Amino acid sequence: MAETIEFIAGEADAGLRLDIVVSQHLQTTRSAAALLISEGDVLVDGRPRKPSFKLAEAMTVSVRRKEEQAPGTLNPYDIPLDIIYEDASIIVIDKPAGLVVHPGAGNRDQTLVNALIQHYPEIAGVGSEERPGIVHRLDKLTSGVMVVARTEDAYHNLIQAFKEHRHTRVYQALCYGHLEQATGRIETFMDRHPKNRKKMSSKVDQGREAITNWEVLAQWPQFSLLKLSLETGRTHQIRVHLSDMGHPVVADPEYGGRGRANSIIDPQIRAHVKSQERQMLHACLLGITHPVTGQLMEFTSPIPEDMQGLIDLLDASV
Repeated sequence: MAETIEFIAGEADAGLRLDIVVSQHLQTTRSAAALLISEGDVLVDGRPRKPSFKLAEAMTVSVRRKEEQAPGTLNPYDIPLDIIYEDASIIVIDKPAGLVVHPGAGNRDQTLVNALIQHYPEIAGVGSEERPGIVHRLDKLTSGVMVVARTEDAYHNLIQAFKEHRHTRVYQALCYGHLEQATGRIETFMDRHPKNRKKMSSKVDQGREAITNWEVLAQWPQFSLLKLSLETGRTHQIRVHLSDMGHPVVADPEYGGRGRANSIIDPQIRAHVKSQERQMLHACLLGITHPVTGQLMEFTSPIPEDMQGLIDLLDASV
């Protein structure tokens, strides 16, 4: 039995390839989205299109999704993992951009969880049945450091530590524009966007507390490189805070970072930014208290090639 998923292309989807937009909305790989399109399971305004078809805002996209395996059934999948550290209790991973953390609609196999149970089968019984070992997450299109629990005791200890905001989480982001100060603090409520329930907003009168501290590391015409540390860990927190301040993360597909590319003056930089398939956001440092030994530990990840490539281009332009 199949079900049909339908969504309206938004401003961030305009001008993007159909396979990219479908992969983002279904949380699946671009190749899996292209296969659905090629098999006629994706319609745009009622008509089949090629994977390369460029969407316009307000187009209706319908996806016929075939029956998936039963919820709770997780298959191992051999995806290479970049392991920063491991012991009997935890695994610390440098997650690449594009890798979904846990299975969801349209992607039951090619996620970090599936890779973990391939390489560490014992994790399948740790914590949540659908998200074994996962104590926090990064967005699909965000790269960087993550810790995973390898035992039940470690899982509950780490979950509690994240709930109480006892860990250190530091990110780097390339954003549009120049902030008014060299350092600052953003403290707001955060809740579902009142008009688009798939997005979050900090322009709300109630919700959960969200606190982000920022520091300017470098600036170029039209761009800044920021260091951001989280005191809370709300969904899309950094992306929402920067966007609502008028400084969206470069190439962010949901919070204004793609549409803003048209305002870039330098044609080479504009073309480069438009070619990026993910937001320029990287989790560069994670500090934790080890769930068994109590030792304070910090793990870092160097800025990835795609972000460094844009930084090099910006440096060369001034």
